[in-house]
Amino acid sequence: MFLNTMKTVLVALAILSGGTAVAFATGCVVADPTGTLLNVRSAPQGSVLSTLPNGTAVVIVEERTLAGKRWAKITAADGILGWVFASYLDCKTANDNTKSAPMKPRTPPQ
Repeated sequence: MFLNTMKTVLVALAILSGGTAVAFATGCVVADPTGTLLNVRSAPQGSVLSTLPNGTAVVIVEERTLAGKRWAKITAADGILGWVFASYLDCKTANDNTKSAPMKPRTPPQ
């Protein structure tokens, strides 16, 4: 239910922004291999707004690369919207029927 709602929101966002915010991943979960809470930031390398525990479902709405590292702007069910280090997310793409190993985040297609 949550993911269907998020997909609808992302499609509307893509339409309103001229089609630039297309969701390429579904079913993302926080998978921080350090076992600590994942910092959600105001911008890539910005100030910490919140934290998320492993296993929290999120949807990527944007990505950026900064200093060679991928950052993902995410939204979560509790309304959190911010930036996280993309390598700490485990995402299953729409065409991917496999699951990565636990705590071994995959890199979504770019």
